[in-house]
Amino acid sequence: MDARTIKSKNRIPATVITGFLGAGKTSLVRHLLENADGRRIALIINEFGDLGVDGEILKACGDETCSEDDIVELANGCICCTVADDFLPTIEALLERPEPPDHIVIETSGLALPKPLLKAFAWPEVRTRVTVDGVVAVVDGPAVAAGLFATDPQAVDAQRALDDNLDHESPLEELFEDQLLCADMVVLNKSDLMDEAMTKQVTDNVAGEARDAVRIVPASHGAIDINVLLGIDAAAEDDLDARPSHHDDEDDHEHDDFESFVVEISEATSADALSARVEQIMRDFGILRVKGFVSVVGKDMRLVVQGVGPRVQHYFDRDWQDGEVRASRLVVIGETGLDEAAITAALQGAG
Repeated sequence: MDARTIKSKNRIPATVITGFLGAGKTSLVRHLLENADGRRIALIINEFGDLGVDGEILKACGDETCSEDDIVELANGCICCTVADDFLPTIEALLERPEPPDHIVIETSGLALPKPLLKAFAWPEVRTRVTVDGVVAVVDGPAVAAGLFATDPQAVDAQRALDDNLDHESPLEELFEDQLLCADMVVLNKSDLMDEAMTKQVTDNVAGEARDAVRIVPASHGAIDINVLLGIDAAAEDDLDARPSHHDDEDDHEHDDFESFVVEISEATSADALSARVEQIMRDFGILRVKGFVSVVGKDMRLVVQGVGPRVQHYFDRDWQDGEVRASRLVVIGETGLDEAAITAALQGAG
């Protein structure tokens, strides 16, 4: 073992999972929880928006390793901006449990910069008790192949030619690069949607952005061997200088480029029809992400709707519980300037 591994072996390991909106972080975490192999895993989720969709999906996984007591949602803003107020007290509470977790997994929002979060692990309250086992960046392979959030000029130009909204530089590109530059492992997700040539193109693109020797692992629906994901032993909090960021010279950063709001809609008559309509609305209004839960006429199960870029997926995750209100709510996330009234009207007529 090297010096960092020896130093960290008596501390609880934590894995930080980053990735842009819709890359598949929640799918990866759910797969991890369902295949924990006896490990006691505590999960901290940093939700972006007013509806805790990701937390609800994970609480419904039906496995003993993801009981509600082990899942903590931080919904008061970007986790990298609320370290002192939210994150550190949460970590301390987990450590003070009679049976502390074997591993802590932190799913950041798609807008979080990982480096400020890593700095928190050097705080006196936690530095002797927790170590960052690894930073895992989840990447949407088909999105990168389409030239989204990459520095390849030809790919970006091709994307801009198809979308007038992309003829200006986006801060999302810097965010994407920061997440890759901080990563110890990159999960190339949605590999089932890519052929061999596309996979090579995306792997080369990501390798060009990431640090040297960072492992790039393909995955479909976030399914990855837990023994590959956990046990990296990076002690990432000890080598921050090796993880460059566009924001290294800034004391803080802003997320004013993004906004989110919740839309309540009527009960849907058809899951497929709703999904198709949401896809069209995302295209029409330039929405980055839609996610939420919907009640469908004649169905006893809750429908999960998740859309990004503007692909929309939907599936039934669990039965509606006795006494639970069969409400239908969708979180809309996009760059500042969305026409909230028009989007709300469109979604409310989408069922």
